[in-house]
Amino acid sequence: MTLPTDTQILITREFEAPRQLVYTAWTMAELIRRWWAGGRGEVTSAEVDLRVGGGWRYVMRAHAGFEVAFHGIYREIVPNERIVSTEVFEGMPDAEAVSTTTFAEAGGHTRLAILVQHTTREHRDAHVNSGMEGGMQESLDRLEHVAASLTH
Repeated sequence: MTLPTDTQILITREFEAPRQLVYTAWTMAELIRRWWAGGRGEVTSAEVDLRVGGGWRYVMRAHAGFEVAFHGIYREIVPNERIVSTEVFEGMPDAEAVSTTTFAEAGGHTRLAILVQHTTREHRDAHVNSGMEGGMQESLDRLEHVAASLTH
């Protein structure tokens, strides 16, 4: 994770799985349920309407007993390459961000890049300081396992 500007977060990750499988695991509700919560809880809802103007919403019940929910609207979709969507943490509904997720393949591996564009530095800092990096690492570890399992 890096902070390219005062309002951006950039998350990059390499996966030992083909791009199409990482994209599939990223976009199919039944697969999202298997990885999105990482080891921090259980996904209780994963809704995906994968089309421009369609929406998404993920809800997790954390092991500590509280619920975390995010939602957004898809703005751009290039299958297996790029998704641009809004992202709203429902605990901070006024802090909408725009996430650009790209999937690049090189030699059977996938490089995932997620650029989160916040409207203010305060919103970006709240996102960074929420503990999201550790949770994101756990989620992406599981995403890699889910994507790789699709080859079998």
